[in-house]
Amino acid sequence: MNLFIKSKKSVEELLIERLKKNDKKAQRELYDLHAKKMLAVCRSYISDNFYAEDCMINGFCKIFNHIQKFENKGSFEGWIRRIMVNECLTFLRSNKTLIYLDDTRVTDYDGIDDELDELEFTFNVEEVLQQLPEAYRLVFNLHILEDYSHQEIAEVLNISVSSSKTQLFRAKAKLKEIILTQKRVQNEI
Repeated sequence: MNLFIKSKKSVEELLIERLKKNDKKAQRELYDLHAKKMLAVCRSYISDNFYAEDCMINGFCKIFNHIQKFENKGSFEGWIRRIMVNECLTFLRSNKTLIYLDDTRVTDYDGIDDELDELEFTFNVEEVLQQLPEAYRLVFNLHILEDYSHQEIAEVLNISVSSSKTQLFRAKAKLKEIILTQKRVQNEI
């Protein structure tokens, strides 16, 4: 029996080790590897390209400064994504750009998901999401893309759980309206 068998580390694990040693080349590799995807994440929360890019860059700085806190538990990309989302939320809160539209409560949340599922997507989903009002898009992204519960959304955004549910319902209704309008335009062409 060979007691000197070395375990093989993945490329990602080796990169993380180099990052933890503050290796500048490793930082550049990580940035090059994830920048495009993380900018898309930031753009899904912040419609202005310059602010989204600022959030992404700030997010990478936080990653580099706090890499020691990553314990190789769970997905590294998921950890990076969470930092980017938190950076966007911090930006939105600090700039007080969130306006929660028409806060009248919706009591019947059923039905809209089925209606959305039936629609065919023949266009760029990111472009459609950008057409949502920012508060709708934020709750939609947190719940649908990041899998936050309404309780978590309420805590992060400092709103009630019912406001989170209402904003999500209204986001879905607005998405349906946008999609149907785009389909009508496509059919007219």
